Amino acid sequence: MHLAVEPWLYLGPALALIGLVIIVPLGIGIGYSFREFSLLRPNDAEWVGLANYRDLWGDAKFWRSLNNTLVWTFASLFFQFFLGLGLALLLNTAFVGKKLVQALVFLPWAVPTFLIGLNFSWLFNPVIGPFPHWMFALGILDEPYNILGNPETALWGPILANVWYGVPFFAITLLAALSSIPGELYEAAEIDGASAWQKFTKITLPFLGPMIAITVMLRAIWIANFADLIYVMTGGGPANSTQILSSYIFTTAFRKLDFGHASAIAVALLILLMIYATLLLFVRSKLVRT
Repeated sequence: MHLAVEPWLYLGPALALIGLVIIVPLGIGIGYSFREFSLLRPNDAEWVGLANYRDLWGDAKFWRSLNNTLVWTFASLFFQFFLGLGLALLLNTAFVGKKLVQALVFLPWAVPTFLIGLNFSWLFNPVIGPFPHWMFALGILDEPYNILGNPETALWGPILANVWYGVPFFAITLLAALSSIPGELYEAAEIDGASAWQKFTKITLPFLGPMIAITVMLRAIWIANFADLIYVMTGGGPANSTQILSSYIFTTAFRKLDFGHASAIAVALLILLMIYATLLLFVRSKLVRT
């Protein structure tokens, strides 16, 4: 009995801390989603059951935020992953100035997101920022106007900032995975006359598969919950064109002070991310077995 209890004595403080920091707030948030709860009237919280969830079906801002979340997440993830993979492959080779390039590649990860948002807001400014004038010179824009003020293009401003910020994450993790691949495999493939593409598809990708699955899963979850750049650059506007679910949760809870509806949105986002994570973990398990 002593041997069976002893591990739990060591795990107890950590489990208690996890429960206090994660499980308890999660339970409280889910409980709010079943109540009509306003921050101005905390003592008048009324049980409304599934009413907050039914309201989501008729909430046009929720569906637009959901669509924006999908665009924001997968566009950011797509460019972050492929640019990060390219940088990892580059940094896995020997060349002059490699240490300097590594430092420059990892630099964005160390910059505060608030500062990144301010810098990119300046870059997109049509008066003093260079981006609109460069795009006008290249024929992309008819005139150097405020991209962040156009509902059709505003979301791509934060996406570009997020790509710049998130590329080092994939570069660092994939570079570590590339470094663990035995060099003998490439030597054997080269002796057999394999091309660079064949070595990449037959050796590199299979070894990177499990790492790609877990990093893509984690990064997608972080991006979906990452509203800092959007809040700093556009505030969710214009006309909710850059509002994503995480920023809509903040707006509903702390501007409208409707914690019940905001909690229902948060639970809906949690369910979507859990489904996504489950699918990615299933794919990862298949990759590991193969």
